[in-house]
Formats: sequence, structure tokens, C-alpha cells
Amino acid sequence: MADATVTLTADEQAVISALEKLNILQLSTVVKYMEETYGISAAAPVAVAAAPAGAAAEAAEERASYNVELTEGGAQKIAVIKALREITQLPLGEAKALVDGAPKMIKEGVAKGDAEAWKKKLEEAGAKVTLK
Repeated sequence: MADATVTLTADEQAVISALEKLNILQLSTVVKYMEETYGISAAAPVAVAAAPAGAAAEAAEERASYNVELTEGGAQKIAVIKALREITQLPLGEAKALVDGAPKMIKEGVAKGDAEAWKKKLEEAGAKVTLK
């Protein structure tokens, strides 16, 4: 399918051009809006939006820092709270509120290696984590 050429109308090209200019956080917000407003799955808009936005995908891979979001606290909330406290040094009450209030941003501007380690530790405890 690499040889297939897709022809876009001027309106479609304008949408693609606008999407290519968005950073990852902005694109994520657009996807969430479309999910809520139109009741569509995240898989389709992300795949459609990410494919033409090759430059945005490359920029995401080259980034040195990420925002770490606790997407879901999971069923093992106590384990997630413990892992979160180890990572962030938050007091018990704040860590519990963050897990109970998911989705919540844990920290912004985390180095890539640390963000991946945080994600792994929290997911091992039962949470769902998104790096943005």
C-alpha cells in the first residue's frame, strides 16, 4: 500500500495541515474532544491523524522530556499509591487524591528515561499511565 496515492480535497488538506502544526499535547486534546463529541474510538482518529503527521511523530520520538499522566488508578490502588509516593515523594493524602482523581497529570517535563521508568513502575503496580 506504500505505492498508493491518496488525493485530498482542499478542505481535507487544510485539516491535515492544521493537524501537522499541533504538538502532541494539542493533538491529544483534539482526539479527546472528537471522542467525547462524536463518540468515536481513539484508535481511528489517532491512526488517521498520526499517519499524515509524520513530522509530529518524529518530533515525539526525538523529545527529551515528557509529561506523565496517571490515566487510571487501577484495581490495586494501594499499590499504585505506594509506587506513586516512591516516585514523587508526595505525602500520602496527595498521592491518594491523585490516584482517586485519575486521569491526572503527575508531572510535566520529565526526562525521557525517568518518564519511562515511572510508567513501568506504576503499570507494574496496576495503574495505566500515558506519556505525552
